[in-house]
Amino acid sequence: MKKTYLILILLLVPFFGFNQNFGAGGSVLYNVQSESFGAGARVSIYPDKSVSFVPQFSYFFIGPISEWTAGLSLELKVMRNKYNNIYLLVHGGYNNWLNPGNSALEGAQTANINFEGGIGIVGVNCLRPFLEYRYNVRFQESHLQLGLLYIFGCKKNTAGYRNLNRMRRRVKCSIYE
Repeated sequence: MKKTYLILILLLVPFFGFNQNFGAGGSVLYNVQSESFGAGARVSIYPDKSVSFVPQFSYFFIGPISEWTAGLSLELKVMRNKYNNIYLLVHGGYNNWLNPGNSALEGAQTANINFEGGIGIVGVNCLRPFLEYRYNVRFQESHLQLGLLYIFGCKKNTAGYRNLNRMRRRVKCSIYE
């Protein structure tokens, strides 16, 4: 099974390209109702467009509930400025509780389908911190995600010789004088 996932990822990566259409990152998670902590990983496809597709995996392993979720989020940027983007998100995914007996919910079971909605804020540089608040409609619980996203092939560099504005102000060419 692991080989299948690896082959699938290696086949899809060339189609994504590395020209600011693809990013990857990780996050720490906190589930407010179950008081559980976890970690997550995500890939952001078209992070600079109005709508981004974000496949992700999360695993809660510290606290009374242990579970993992694999799913897809759609992010709609609703406010943009030169420092950050604010977005709305919807998420659907497969959820697997490793210890449903520890849950206070009636009828808790191992395999579940999650539907979440939320709001997030993300930076606009090559290394983008993000913060998300999500609400799980089915289980009526919320969780927070705090993480970093790196955009591959990012051309926005605010320091050094690659900053064209700084180059134009300081570099004098005798041909143009």
